[in-house]
Amino acid sequence: MSYVDELEPLIRLEQELRQTIALRLAEERGERPVDVPTEQQVLAADEAIAAWAEEIDFEQDMRAFRPLTPLQALLAEHLGICERIVDIRDRRLS
Repeated sequence: MSYVDELEPLIRLEQELRQTIALRLAEERGERPVDVPTEQQVLAADEAIAAWAEEIDFEQDMRAFRPLTPLQALLAEHLGICERIVDIRDRRLS
């Protein structure tokens, strides 16, 4: 049995979620559906991911009372994966 780094599947999942977020944003903007997001769509996803991570600290309590939209659920899942990746990397450094 070969060794598989525990980060590899998480990094792959993070990249898949990033593309899914890009496609979801494009869909919400009414763009033509595609299988693979364009560079511009991925950049828009990166901006949404950064904004979500920044905003989550300020509005976390308010979200407890409202259901998440499909896009917000994807962003929350992405943030959770990123936090797990950072935790694993931090553990390795200590």
